[in-house]
Amino acid sequence: MEEVEHPFADLIGFQVSERHDGQCETVLEIEDNHRNPHGVVHGAVIYALADTGMGGALTSTLREGQICSTIEIKINYLRPGIKGKLRCQTGIVSQGKRTAVLESDVFDDRERLLARAMGTFMILDNG
Repeated sequence: MEEVEHPFADLIGFQVSERHDGQCETVLEIEDNHRNPHGVVHGAVIYALADTGMGGALTSTLREGQICSTIEIKINYLRPGIKGKLRCQTGIVSQGKRTAVLESDVFDDRERLLARAMGTFMILDNG
């Protein structure tokens, strides 16, 4: 996997641990700054794992000179993240010439499903 600089991932504190062949995995060790006022992981943190995972999965299949951008994502939060490590596993469901549909599942360190997201991305020529 080629290392890609990712300032937003650095800001939130997550890593892209795997990215190839239309698949991507993002991981995050939960820290206090990831929590909402109720003490659970903020939904935006989980969303960021899914959105970045979708972009990573899709870019692993694109030709040189192509980029992608989120059109929409729908996410269902199924249970709260409390402590430990979060892992988001993403794959391509369908990919055409100009759009792709992807799905992400976010798990806690006990492999319980915390959230499921489905997103649509556009594929663009950069240049």
